[in-house]
Amino acid sequence: MKKTNKASKKKTATPRIDTGESVADRKKRAKRILAGLHKQYGDADCALIHKDAFQLLIATILSAQSTDETINKVTPGLFKKYKTPKALASAPVEDVEEVIHSTGFFRQKAKSIQGAARKIADEFGGKVPANMDDLVSLPGVARKTANVVLGTAFGENVGVVVDTHVGRLATLLALTWTSKDTKDAVKIENDLMEVIPQDEWTFFSHALIWHGRKVCPARKPDCENCTIAKLCPSAGLG
Repeated sequence: MKKTNKASKKKTATPRIDTGESVADRKKRAKRILAGLHKQYGDADCALIHKDAFQLLIATILSAQSTDETINKVTPGLFKKYKTPKALASAPVEDVEEVIHSTGFFRQKAKSIQGAARKIADEFGGKVPANMDDLVSLPGVARKTANVVLGTAFGENVGVVVDTHVGRLATLLALTWTSKDTKDAVKIENDLMEVIPQDEWTFFSHALIWHGRKVCPARKPDCENCTIAKLCPSAGLG
């Protein structure tokens, strides 16, 4: 039974596509893809509802293995109850777990968000740090979460957010060409940063996430109604 499951996973993995392009050619195609994404998703922004960097940070930590819709239902009550990093850090863990229970993995997430809030309160004067090194020093924060906060809350394009949608679509679009480690977000991010202009990194992430949800879901891509299908080597193959 286990062998069958493994084989099934291999069949459904997003295949790498070698277009034979040079980096220069891939950059040109990426520029045209960006133009199409801007045309369709000109207002693309982070789907997590937040009022400031702290709320975005906590919401992003909670979003792991969950949906934005679920997180947006939970965070208003969480932030109403705990308005500051200090308030969240000092709350009884059982109370925090109860509020975030529906997000999944609630015990570990409660530990992470309280740990991050505590460090922000104790070491950063109650303010979310605006640089990568300090952000990834917070409990529950890895590079992807830091990229979300830096790009969305602080307007700093220091990297590309590679979530499930971005990784999958970057592969289908052949904007990442590492032959192995299909799910290696760091390798995919490095590939994307090589061909996407830096001032577009944050928009590109948001737009590709929207595109993955609205037009190109994993189970049934709508290639016929995709504005960038002519630029996608995978169009029509699913």
